[in-house]
Order: sequence, then C-alpha cells, then structure tokens
Amino acid sequence: MSENTSHISKTSISAATVDDMHHIATDQKVIPNTLIIACGALSREIIALTKLNNWQHIKVQCLPADLHNRPQLIPEKVEAMLVKTQDKYSHIFIAYADCGTGGMLDAVCQKYGVERMPGTHCYGFFSGLENFEQMMEEELGTYFLTDFMVRHFDRIIWEGMGLKKNPELLEMYFAHYKRVIYLAQTSDESLLNKARTQAERLGLAFEVRETGYGLLETSLAEQPIRFSLQPSVNNRN
Repeated sequence: MSENTSHISKTSISAATVDDMHHIATDQKVIPNTLIIACGALSREIIALTKLNNWQHIKVQCLPADLHNRPQLIPEKVEAMLVKTQDKYSHIFIAYADCGTGGMLDAVCQKYGVERMPGTHCYGFFSGLENFEQMMEEELGTYFLTDFMVRHFDRIIWEGMGLKKNPELLEMYFAHYKRVIYLAQTSDESLLNKARTQAERLGLAFEVRETGYGLLETSLAEQPIRFSLQPSVNNRN
C-alpha cells in the first residue's frame, strides 16, 4: 500500500460512523470464481470442507450419487455441466476419480482443459490412495461404504439397483464380493450399526476403517485453483 493510499484510507475511516462501517462490511458479497463439479457421494463432505475452511470463492455443484451405479454416464453428465458453466467461472475442478469410466472422464477433462482428482475411485481420498489400492489388492471383492452411502443405502443401493423389487438380483450383483469395508468419516455409533446391518443384508463380511476426511481436504486445497485468484467482491449499492 502506498503512502498516499494509506492517507486516504485513514481519512475515510475517521469520517465514517460506526453504522457506516457496519453497512460497508455487511454489504460485501464474495462472488465464487471457482466451481467444483462433484460426485454426489462426496457432496456432504466437500460442502462441509468449504464451510470449515471458509472457501467462499468456491461453488459446489453435485451430480447424482447414483451415477456410481451407471459409471458410463458420468462423462456425459460432467460434460453437460461443463458446457453449462464454463463461461461463468474462472476455474473448474472435477471432484471425481476415474470411477469406472475407463478413461472416458479423462477425455472430457482434456477436451475442456480441466483437472480431476487422481486415482481410480473417489473413495480412495478418504482412505488414502495407497491404502485404497492395498485394500483392493488384499481382497478384490471389496465393497466400500462411506457415511453418505450408509445414510442413503436404501435409496441408492437397495432401490436404485432394483434389489427391493427383485431380491434375486442380489446374488448376481454381489456374487464376486467378499467383504464390506466402511470408510467412516465420523465416529457415529448409529452409522456404524447401520453399516454393519447393511453388510449383513448383502451377505458380506464387515470391516470398518476410520478415515475422517482423509486426502479429500488436501486434494481440494492443493489444487492451483485454490490459490490462483483472490475472491472477487461485489459491493452492492
């Protein structure tokens, strides 16, 4: 700040009343310049992190969590959101891993010049990518639950996969799974009990790993978009 600017600021402050200063402070509105297009299964945690870290310049737009049941649709849904929003934000980040798209999501990201989270599955950001790969190597037939999936198990899994109407599909869908690992973001006894019951409904062994937010927070915070621009401020009249 220059000497001249400092002089002007002091003069303005001395002339303003307390009410004027309150009006100035409360009339400042941060305009998000960064968009995160997120997997709906991560929505609760990402929104919580934006509030916890006061990332006011970030807007979160979540796609349906049940796309995990139809991963081939993820790239086209992400692309549709990019087309809709690319002119409205300075930076866009895709909060998906590959998530079963077989590289098709990468093709969309490359086309629009945006980044996604690394790794094969977005749940790996709770456990840590190396730990996630290790769990898969230990038992390829591992089905993962998170806090979000435990809360919405009936809607996304039992109803979304048609198991409620056609329970005979359970054996077909989960024949190659051996265990459920619950990646717990919170220490919630009720969620733990639900997860254990859900594993029993699937006929699978049950394990729990307490992960917290894991690498999700650092992954978002370390993106260049986090630091590249200061938030814009709109002063309303």
